[in-house]
Amino acid sequence: MFGRLVVGRLVQTAAQQVAEDKFVFGLPDYENINRAVVFMLGTVPFPEGMEGSVYFSYPDSNGMPVWQLLGFVTNGKPSAIFKISGLKSGEGSQHPFGAMNIVRTPSVAQIGSSVELLDSLAQQTSVGNAAVSSVDSFTHFASFDVSQAQMTPSPSEMFIPTNVVLKWYENFLK
Repeated sequence: MFGRLVVGRLVQTAAQQVAEDKFVFGLPDYENINRAVVFMLGTVPFPEGMEGSVYFSYPDSNGMPVWQLLGFVTNGKPSAIFKISGLKSGEGSQHPFGAMNIVRTPSVAQIGSSVELLDSLAQQTSVGNAAVSSVDSFTHFASFDVSQAQMTPSPSEMFIPTNVVLKWYENFLK
């Protein structure tokens, strides 16, 4: 039902289903992640009146998970980009994953998606730093660029330098 994307990593579409309405993705090496995209795969829509709340969890100094609400996805808004780089400290919040026995390792954070009633969304407050970015779509696109040193060689893929895309975009705007 859900997918996860982190810059420089493969798209992950095989979430661990920990309950009928709860899914978890691992985020290895989470200290080096700035943003994560959570999206619906398009294969299964939410039932009427439901949405997917998105949570971020990182291990505290004792290795216990600290869950923070990032935001949500719905049938009408099937994807969102969340900034998680500033969330690795602070307080956790109420979350639906608390009593679950989810297998985890100390250096792996998690993104959890919970299918919930749309009405409950109005009562929840997401972490301020994780707010979905309000910059234009090109800026979002450019935020996914990587340097040549960060690229993994792959002869079957074609890479376009960001400055070429930027020049095209500027011409497009004219």
